[in-house]
Amino acid sequence: MTPVLRVLWEDWADRTLPLPSYETPGAAGADLRANLPPDSRAAGLRLAPMQRAVVPTGLRVEIPAGFEMQIRPRSGLALKHGISLPNTPGTIDSDYRGPLGVLVVNLGAEVYVIQHGDRIAQAVVAPVVQARFEPAEALSATGRGSGGFGSTGRR
Repeated sequence: MTPVLRVLWEDWADRTLPLPSYETPGAAGADLRANLPPDSRAAGLRLAPMQRAVVPTGLRVEIPAGFEMQIRPRSGLALKHGISLPNTPGTIDSDYRGPLGVLVVNLGAEVYVIQHGDRIAQAVVAPVVQARFEPAEALSATGRGSGGFGSTGRR
């Protein structure tokens, strides 16, 4: 079954920009675009090195129950300019109806300007399983045991 996400434009949004879309038949992520408010479209959104900002998409989404939308960085922006997402992947829950913004960070050495309409992130829609948590007196043993952070298998 292909989930259908309903999309609502913000009142101020530029509706000539495309909705999120998959650029190739095998793409896992749909590209999200910067949809800047009218008063900042010409100048763009300026990000100094190490600066974070929420980039508006001009959209609100209705994600079907049992799914989430993961927001992930675009590899080309990360490689070429150091633009990434500090909370990767960001999760949009199925019961959220607020504005869809993308939290970005400039990890590069130069100022980067996000222009109106730029592809800034990708959205991956994925199924969600909610687990039940219950207390236990002990956990089953494994070969790994309690090896965790920093446990690469090397000595």
